[in-house]
Amino acid sequence: MAQSDTKKIFFENLSGAGKAIAVLTSGGDAQGMNAAVRAVVRMGLYVGAKVYFICEGYQGMVDGEENITEATWESVSSMLQVGGTVIGSARCKDFRTHEGRLKAALNLVKLGITNLCVIGGDGSLTGANLFREEWSGLLAELVEQGSIEDQSVQNYSALHIVGMVGSIDNDFCGTDMTIGTDSALHRIIEVVDAIMTTAQSHQRTFVLEVMGRHCGYLALVSALACGADWVLIPEMPPEDGWEEKMCQKLSANRAGMKRLNIIIVAEGAIDRNNKPITTDCIKDLVVKCLGFDTRVTILGHVQRGGTPSAFDRILASRMGVEAVLALLETTANTPACVVSLSGNQSVRLPLMECVQMTQEVQKAMDEKKFEEAVKLRGRSFENNLRTYKLLAHRKPESELPTSNFNVAVLNVGAPAAGMNAAVRSAVRVGISEGHKMFAVNDGFEGFYKGQIKEIKWSDVGGWTGQGGSLLGTKRTLPAKHVDKIAEQMRTHNINALLVIGGFETCDRIKQSASGTKRRVFIIETMGGYCGYLATVAGLAAGADAAYIYEEPFDIRDLQANVEHLTEKMKTSIQRGLVLRNENSNENYTTDFIYQLYTEEGKGVFDCRKNVLGHMQQGGAPSPFDRNFGTKISAKAMQWVTKKLLETFRQGRVFANTEDSCCLLGMRRRALIFQPVVQLKGETDFVHRIPKEQWWLKLRPLMKILAKYKTSYDVSDSGQLEHVVHNRPKDSDASVAM
Repeated sequence: MAQSDTKKIFFENLSGAGKAIAVLTSGGDAQGMNAAVRAVVRMGLYVGAKVYFICEGYQGMVDGEENITEATWESVSSMLQVGGTVIGSARCKDFRTHEGRLKAALNLVKLGITNLCVIGGDGSLTGANLFREEWSGLLAELVEQGSIEDQSVQNYSALHIVGMVGSIDNDFCGTDMTIGTDSALHRIIEVVDAIMTTAQSHQRTFVLEVMGRHCGYLALVSALACGADWVLIPEMPPEDGWEEKMCQKLSANRAGMKRLNIIIVAEGAIDRNNKPITTDCIKDLVVKCLGFDTRVTILGHVQRGGTPSAFDRILASRMGVEAVLALLETTANTPACVVSLSGNQSVRLPLMECVQMTQEVQKAMDEKKFEEAVKLRGRSFENNLRTYKLLAHRKPESELPTSNFNVAVLNVGAPAAGMNAAVRSAVRVGISEGHKMFAVNDGFEGFYKGQIKEIKWSDVGGWTGQGGSLLGTKRTLPAKHVDKIAEQMRTHNINALLVIGGFETCDRIKQSASGTKRRVFIIETMGGYCGYLATVAGLAAGADAAYIYEEPFDIRDLQANVEHLTEKMKTSIQRGLVLRNENSNENYTTDFIYQLYTEEGKGVFDCRKNVLGHMQQGGAPSPFDRNFGTKISAKAMQWVTKKLLETFRQGRVFANTEDSCCLLGMRRRALIFQPVVQLKGETDFVHRIPKEQWWLKLRPLMKILAKYKTSYDVSDSGQLEHVVHNRPKDSDASVAM
C-alpha cells in the first residue's frame, strides 16, 4: 500500500504506558455513545494505558468507589449495536459545586487518572473544562486536608480533557454531525414513511413534533428527507402571516390530488416574537381554516431509542480512537479539545471556542437575530435550509425566470438508494431556474431509443422516500450509441445532461450471533472490486476481518485469521464475524473461506455463510442518502445553470472546454466539481475504482478494535493513516468483538 506523504509518527512514539484514561457519558443519552466508549477502551488498552469506566456520568465521578471500575477488552464486547449508554448517564448537581468537584478529583487521583474522555453535550463539556482549569487548586486543597500526599500533586499535576459530542439534536457548533443525530433521523423517517402509507386510504394532514428545543436540525433535515410541506424551526421563525401562506400551500396540494400533507415542527419552534408554535396550535389552525382531517404525532423519546445506525457507529468509533490519540499527544499547556467531524475527516478543535459559539446561537435567537443564528449553526445547516426552501416552495410561474434551456436527467449503472431524491431535487431546482426539464427512462439505452419526456414539478412529488430508480436505469454504456443519442439531443434541443449514477446488512446477522455460542458468520458484500462496503460494514458491526481487493491477502493471512478466531472462542467471547467483498480474490472465494474456517474450526466453533446480494440495493433510502442526494443534485443543477449562461452565444450553447463535463463529489471536507478528463489518470478502469481510496485509512481502526497487533501511522493532524501489516501476533491472538 502506498505510503502517505505526510509525516508519520509510529506506534512506539505514542505509547500509553503508565497513563490512566477514564471515559464517561453525561447528559442525555444518544445512540452511538457505546461505540465511542468501546473505541476509547480498546484504543487505550491497545497503546498500553489503563482504562477506566466512570459509571453514571459526573455523579459516578463524585461518588467514586464501585462507580469507577477498570475496563477490559471483553467488558466492551457486543456494545456496538446497543442503544443508549451502558455505563449510564445522570444529571449531577453535586459536580456543579466546588465540594463535588473536590470529591471527584480525589477519586481520580486515588486511581492515578489524569486523562478524561467526556462524551456529552455542551454543558457536560463545559463542566469538564472547568474541572480541568481548577485541577491544580483542587489538588492543593486535598493536600491541605491531608487527603493526598505532596508526591501525588507532582505525579498528577495536570488533568487532560478530550470531548466527544453525544447529542441527537446536532446542536454543537464546530462539527458537521454529533453522535446520535443520524440514528435519531432514522427513527423520525421510519415514522414518516409509515405515516405516508396511510395516504393510500385517507386524505389527511399530519403534524409531527420532533426533538430540538434549541436546535431545528432534526426537523429541517427530516423535512428535506421526506419532502414535508412545511417545517418550523427555532433558528428561522416564519415571516409574519405564515399561517395564511401555509394554509394556501396545503390547499393547493390537496387540489393537485396530493392525498397527504406533512408538517414537521421542532419542539422549540417559535414565531418572530419568540412565542412558541405548538403542534396543537397548528392542528387547530388547519382544521379551522381548511377543515382537513388533521392528526398530531409527538415522537418524544422514541428518537433516542433503538440501535445506532451504521453512520453513528463509524463516527463514534473514529472519534473514540482520535480522542485517545489526542490524549497521548497532549501536554500540560494543551487546551482541552473536542473531536469533531468536518466533511469526512475527523478533526480536533478547541473545546471552549466551540462551546462559546454554540452559546452564541441561543443568544442570537433571544435577540431575534435569526439570520445570524442560522450562520452560526454552520455552512451545512445554511445549505439545508436554503435547499429546503428551494425545493418545497414553488414560485408562481409568473415569478420564475425564463432561461430557454432544456436539461435532461437520467440514471445510469446499478440502482442506488437516494437516486430518486436526487432526481426530484434536480427537476425542481431546474424548474426554479427557469429551465424545461426532461426525464430519460432506462439510462443511456432509453436515451438512444427516445424514451424522453418533459417532467414537471408535481411529477416528482413523494420521490424522496422511494428506493431504487423510478426513472429506470441500465448498465448500457453510451459509446455504442453516441450518434443516436446525439440525434435525440438535437430532436429535443437538450442543452445539458445531469447523469446520476455510478461507474456503472450485517446488524441482524450479528444480533443472531450474539445469542449463539461459538459461531462465526462469513458474509459476502457487494461492491465489485471496491471494498468500501465490506470495510465500513466491518467497522460498524465489529467484524474480526474484512477481505477486500485493495488489500491483497494470501493463505497465510487466512490461516492467521482462523487461528485468531480459534483463540478467541476459548475466551468468554464466543462469536465471530468475517466479511468478504465479492471480488476480493478470484481464488479465495466465499465458499473457500467458509470451508476453510469450518475445517480449521472443528471442535471449537461452527460457521454460517450469507451472500447478501441485491438486498443491499433494496429498501427505502436512509436519511443520509435522501439528504445527500438532494443537496448534491441541487448543487449540480445550479452549476449546470451557471455553465449554460456562461457558454450561451447567439442563441446557442458552445461548451467545449474540459470543465463542461464534470463529476461532483466529496473530497475530504468539500464538494468539488472535477473535469472528467482529469479523472482518467486517477482511475483504474479495469476494476472501475479510483487508484487511491480515502476510506482505506479506516482499515486500521477495524483491526485495532478487533485486537489485531497492527502498526499504524498518524499524520500531522492526528489522522490514522494506514495499516502496515495485518497478521495478529501469536501472543495477542485472544480477541473479542
